[in-house]
Amino acid sequence: MVYRRFLCIKDAVAYINDKVDLIAVILNFSLPQTTRGTDYVCKLKIIDESHPEIPVHVFAQEIDHLPFVAAVGDIIHLSRVVMRIYEGDVYAIFNKRFSSFALYDGKDVENFQPYQVLLRYEARKHDAMIIAGLRKWLASSHVIDEPNFSLLKEINEVGLVNLVCKVLHICKTTDDKWMAFIWDGTDAPPISIYKKFIHLMSMLPRPEDEEHNPLTLQFKPLPSSGDVLHTFPTVGTILRLIFDVECMPYILQLLKVCQWFKLFCVECKVHEGLWYGVFTSYSKIRDIPNVDILILERQSNYDFRSLGNLDRMPFWSCPWPSKITEVNCSAPFATLMDVLTCQKVRKKFRCVIRFVAVIPWRVEDFRSPDGVYRVKFTLEDPTARIHAYSYAEEGEKFFNGLSTGGLKRKLNELLGVPKSDDDGQEEIEGGARNPPWVQCCLKSHSIKRRRWIFDTKLVG
Repeated sequence: MVYRRFLCIKDAVAYINDKVDLIAVILNFSLPQTTRGTDYVCKLKIIDESHPEIPVHVFAQEIDHLPFVAAVGDIIHLSRVVMRIYEGDVYAIFNKRFSSFALYDGKDVENFQPYQVLLRYEARKHDAMIIAGLRKWLASSHVIDEPNFSLLKEINEVGLVNLVCKVLHICKTTDDKWMAFIWDGTDAPPISIYKKFIHLMSMLPRPEDEEHNPLTLQFKPLPSSGDVLHTFPTVGTILRLIFDVECMPYILQLLKVCQWFKLFCVECKVHEGLWYGVFTSYSKIRDIPNVDILILERQSNYDFRSLGNLDRMPFWSCPWPSKITEVNCSAPFATLMDVLTCQKVRKKFRCVIRFVAVIPWRVEDFRSPDGVYRVKFTLEDPTARIHAYSYAEEGEKFFNGLSTGGLKRKLNELLGVPKSDDDGQEEIEGGARNPPWVQCCLKSHSIKRRRWIFDTKLVG
């Protein structure tokens, strides 16, 4: 086996079964996977000015010995890789025993120090000149072609999406899976509330199912530490992202809390009316500089929303919430995440929310035997889901003296139960519920961890 020093890709493809050195731009890279044996492998696609892209298969005994590519467009120096051909396609093999590599930033025109090297790697005098030439070519070419990225508010169906999000927190779930809380400052769209453990497109249960099969408050619980929770932004949906991959040590080295990332081919799913994401072996993650226009746009939109009053209302409640309820409260608008993260013992909030569930479900059971209202509602907005109670005198105010029949009709309207006739008297059996956005005032007690509805009434 002959060892050829530095070659451009165009020349290297002619030296099948020989060792070569290549310096090229990374067009794509995969997450590490385990081989059939005990090794790890990741796959790169590289390109230079001389030739279309070729694949590189990198093998290593330890996952830390694989290249941790920070971004597409970075430059890799591959030393002593072997050129192979299979069914007419040429590729390079990185051998764990004698090959080495170095990774360089693809955009930093002044820095010629690699950000990752394998121990066997030896730099050469003219490497900097080659790297500078590749950076110049990359800046003037259009070889890096990224797909479009969606905002969380633009998710409209179950399927694959590309996102640019900030990682707020990383933890393990109760079923021992890793999960990240990610956010881009926008409000994910509301979903009809579907029955637990059944397919998204199946029929929605009647409200009475809540008593025996209650709607979950979160897809996965919020961090138990108040110190972590209080660092979360209070405007915009925080999406739970589950990692369903083998190479978590690699992912954990890439992910950094409070940094933004590009996420490709994330699978968006729904659980009991809540969006969540799944990062699979087909998904990809890329670092992104803080000056990237995608970050600046998202951060600017959030800064604007967090300062305004009306802008804290859910995006999906515009131009104004339904008039099913009236409130007698002049407090500025707040989100349910504002309620959850409030550190004052007692505080009042004015929110725009959806009533998605109620216990008890029969209006005849709303009062205790001694005639006191005691009703538990499940409320949601784009930031959170909580329980809130309509109790005693405030319950009298909320239900506004409605008759039993009037209260049943109003409750169905509040919960979004669909009607089949023009006068709204007959329910559609198995129809999808889509509760309207309404105003509601809440009192919070942080020590008791309870919230009560107050100064709010149903309009008959």
